[in-house]
Order: sequence, then C-alpha cells, then structure tokens
Amino acid sequence: MIPIPIVVCVMGGWCAIYLTDTLIKTSTSVKHRYETWLSSNGLTLSPFHVRWQTGLFNRLFARCASLNPHFLHVWFSMGMVFGVVAMFGSVILLSQTLHQTLKQMTSEAPEGSHEQVLQVVVPGVNLPVSQLAYFFSAILVSGVIHEFGHGVAALREQVRLNGFGIFVFVVYPGAFVDLFTTHLNLISPIQQLRIFCAGVWHNFILCVAALCFLLLLPLMLFPLYYTGAGALVTEVVEGSPSSGPRGLFVGNLVTSLEDCAVHGVEDWNWCIRQLSQQPQTGYCAGTKNLQISWAAGRAYKRLDGTMECCSNNSLTDLCFSYHNNQDGKMYACLPARKTMESSRTCRTNADCQQPQPKQQDGAGPSLCMVPSLENQTRLIRVRHPPHQDMLFVGYPSHLQYSVSLTNFVPRLSFLHLDLPVLLETFCKYLVSLSGALAVVNAVPCFALDGQWMLTSFLEASLGTLLPERSSREMLGFCILLGGSALLASNVALGLWMVTAR
Repeated sequence: MIPIPIVVCVMGGWCAIYLTDTLIKTSTSVKHRYETWLSSNGLTLSPFHVRWQTGLFNRLFARCASLNPHFLHVWFSMGMVFGVVAMFGSVILLSQTLHQTLKQMTSEAPEGSHEQVLQVVVPGVNLPVSQLAYFFSAILVSGVIHEFGHGVAALREQVRLNGFGIFVFVVYPGAFVDLFTTHLNLISPIQQLRIFCAGVWHNFILCVAALCFLLLLPLMLFPLYYTGAGALVTEVVEGSPSSGPRGLFVGNLVTSLEDCAVHGVEDWNWCIRQLSQQPQTGYCAGTKNLQISWAAGRAYKRLDGTMECCSNNSLTDLCFSYHNNQDGKMYACLPARKTMESSRTCRTNADCQQPQPKQQDGAGPSLCMVPSLENQTRLIRVRHPPHQDMLFVGYPSHLQYSVSLTNFVPRLSFLHLDLPVLLETFCKYLVSLSGALAVVNAVPCFALDGQWMLTSFLEASLGTLLPERSSREMLGFCILLGGSALLASNVALGLWMVTAR
C-alpha cells in the first residue's frame, strides 16, 4: 500500500496550490498582475499539473544542432532506423508481456513475474519509498534527454523551436519541447521521422551509456574502493532478525553464508536462494553430552508436523535431530552457538567421519546434527570476520531484505559507504526507466511518439502503394487503435497484478 502520509501530503499540497491560484484569480486587484507574472515566466497551473516553458535554452539547442552537420545527419538517420525497429519491437514485447500477465492471473502461484521485461511501477507498492528520489530523478533526466533529441533533430531539419519546458503531473516529472507546427508539416515524411524517432533513440543511447558506466564503476572507483572481498553492510533494518547485539552492523563485511562464499551482493542473493531451496544444513557435533529429548519424552510435534524438543522460552537452545545407528532418529536440545562453533556443515553422518580441526578431546564420535525448525525457516550461519558469526533463524527472505549491502569496500576510513551505492542505484534506475521510455514511447499509440512515428512511416513507405491519403490515414488509425488497446491492457492488468494480488 502507498503510505497514507505521502498521499495526504501530495493531495494536500496540490489542493493548497489550486485553491491559492483560484483565490488570486478571483481577486480583481491582483488578478492582472498575477496572470502577467505567470505568462512572463512561462508558468501554467491546472489541477494536479504545473508546467514551465522557457526560451532560455534555444541558443544551446541551436549550437548543438550546428555541430558537425554530416555526423548529425548520420546520427539521426541511425535514430530513425532504430525508431522504426523499436516501433514494431515494442508491439511484440507488449504482446509477450500481456501473454505472461494473463498466464500468471490464471495460475495459483505467480512466481514468474520477475521474468517480465516490462512491469508497472507503483510508488509505495512495488517501489520502496526510500527509492523515490532515484526514481523521479531518473525519470526527469530520461525525459530531458528524450526532448533534447527532439529539439536538436528539429533544428537540424529547419523546424523552428519555440521553447523547452518541464512539467510535474501529480508527482511525476517530465519535459517537453514546443515545435513550430507549420514548419513541421512542410518538411518531408523522412525528415519528420528523424525528428519523431530522435526521442526514443536518445533514450536508448542514455540506457546504453548508463549501463556502460555501471559496468565500469568498479574500475573507476578502484583508487578509492575495492571489490570482491565480500558484501559490505550499509544498512540494517532496526528491529529485524539481523539486528541486535550479535547481529550485523553497518560496516561489517559478510564473507559467507554457511559454506557458500560471498564475494559480493550477487553472491549474497544467490546463496540465500540456494539455502532457501535446499534442505536445512546440519552441523558435525560430538555426542558426549547430548540431551536425548526423545527418550525423555519431551519432544512434541508442532502444528506443521515438525518436531520441537526445547522450551519455548529458550533464546539460546535449539532442537536438533540426528540419526543413531541403534535407535534411529533422535532429538536433542542443544545450545545452538556452542554446537555450531567451529563445526563443519554436513548432510549425513558420513560427512562427519573425518576429525574436525578444532574438535575437543573426549567429545565422542561426531554425528550430523540438523536443526529441527518449522517449515520454510532456516538456521543460517553468517560469517563476518573478525566478528563472531551471526546465527539467523527465520525465513531466508527476511535476512535478504533486512540488510542493505554493497560490493564496494572503502580503502580509507573517511570515505563514505553510500557514494558507490548512490551512483550504482541511480545508474540502475536510468537503465530501467530510460529503456522503458524508449519502448513505451515507440508503441503506435495515441498521444505518444509512436503515433507520429507511425504516421510519418506510412506516408514515407506507402505513398505509392496507397495513393489515397484517406486510405493511409484509415490504416494508421486502425493500427493506433490496436496499439492503444494493447498498451492500455498491459497497464490495467499490470496495475491489478501489483495492487490486488
């Protein structure tokens, strides 16, 4: 759910802006001066929408459009080809996404949602509130680069640029360019296509540039940060199972989860997935002082069918199961940390036949002691030297989401832990959102770039096959109607999947 305070602040802020605007415009003494001020500053206010337009950047656009004309011609011609391919590719991608969504809706367990290339993003639902600054910043940067492409391409094709602007709709920022429509209608369809495709082309280039920066980030930060030594803790959720005196702290370097080595955040996530999918790991321990709870009649079944043999009030002891060659499966209540300390992991008693490096004399033969836990929960030993191992008991996903980590370890103590995280996260959002804008804007849909791209493409390619302009317009209208329905279906079903399931 979207946090109620955020909804209240957004709605309250827009109501205050709209009421103030209305009150000032109803005042005869200040109405004229207020409207003159808005007009001179290029501001336009309407419910849940504020828009600012200026001509201050026209000279910058003109200067960029005059640089190396031959290169710009080739550049925007490449963008035109990409835009046409993206227009058809976006329809295929949206069709596959719609098929996957419908398949998930009819299945009982929708585990395949992470496989979708396109997903609807709802702040506060499937987008953490802590990530909103990255999200909106990436949207704004992607929008500015998109419109920059349109503006430079238009000037390159001798279309006048009236101005550039930025808007905010509810909470979503965006950008736009105002082109002189008469000039735009006078140029050829191929020239129009270069202009209309320039936006998605620049979004694609921004996506590739952000991806390259992300891949080269370890190399660029190498003098200040190193990687490959483990996953560095940058945040621990307060009150979570990972916090506490023997939990994880900011600055700890996690090197392994059980016997699964952790060299970075990717390894951390992979190890947690493996531990959650595999049976609970056992630990080799001596049998000298086992408290055989089964023989004493203290073991009992939980509601889920698993066995418990320790007091519910115990914070240090756990119930372990083991196989005795004479008596079969037995249970013992043991101190968890002492049992696991310096013990190697095992699956069967055969794994414990070799003597352990730090096994105490007189401990007796070693058996594989497996924690008897509730279904789906795990006991996980988290190593973060030089500190004492953290013992986590619970769902592996809780461990994964209660800790924030980074691959980058500072070489000097005064370097901030969050700098690489900030750069890395922002680049990931740029890759995702700029790529998504390139795909969505290329869809042949009403009110998107795809509408004008399709119109220009049909004019340029079917001028001889369909001489009648009305026939081309009818064909374009039918395609736009289908593309709009396809996009609307994806958005509607995507929202339902995110908010209702």
